[in-house]
Amino acid sequence: MKRTVKFGVSLGGLALLMVAFAPASPALDHPGTIRITTREVAHRVMDQGRPGRGPGDIEIIRTLLYNKGLTPRAIGHGEVVCTFTGRRSRVCNGTYFLPRGKIVVAGALVFRQFYEFAVLGGTGLYNNVQGSVTVTTTTPKPRRDILTFRLVV
Repeated sequence: MKRTVKFGVSLGGLALLMVAFAPASPALDHPGTIRITTREVAHRVMDQGRPGRGPGDIEIIRTLLYNKGLTPRAIGHGEVVCTFTGRRSRVCNGTYFLPRGKIVVAGALVFRQFYEFAVLGGTGLYNNVQGSVTVTTTTPKPRRDILTFRLVV
C-alpha cells in the first residue's frame, strides 16, 4: 500500500512540474494592425417597444471575415449585438472569431457606414490586446466593410 501512495504522489509531482514548465499561450508581443474585410450574412432588428426603431430595440449582425490576400475563403466570422438608446444611436458589443483567437469589442454608434469601437481584449493570440477597430462600409448591398484593428499590448 505504501508503494501505491508513493506512486500517486510521484504522478502528482510530475503533473505539477509539467504545468509549471508548460509554454505560455502565444500572445502578441508588440503593437500591430490587422486589416480584413467582411460580408454581412445576417442582419436583424427586433422591435421591442413602440413600432419603429427606438430605445430598447435590438440589432444583431453576423458577418464573415476575409483576408483576400491569403485565401478567397472566409477566415472567421463576427457577431455584434446592439441595443438602441434612441432612434438611431445604439450601444454595441461584439466578438470577431479569427483563426488564432477572438477579439472582443464594444462601443456606441449612430451610422453604420463609419464607426469605431474599443478593443476590450481577446483570447488566444489576442489575449493581451487593447486598442480600437475602425469599420468602414465599402458597399451597402451586399453589405461589405473594411475592419482595421489597431492593437497594442
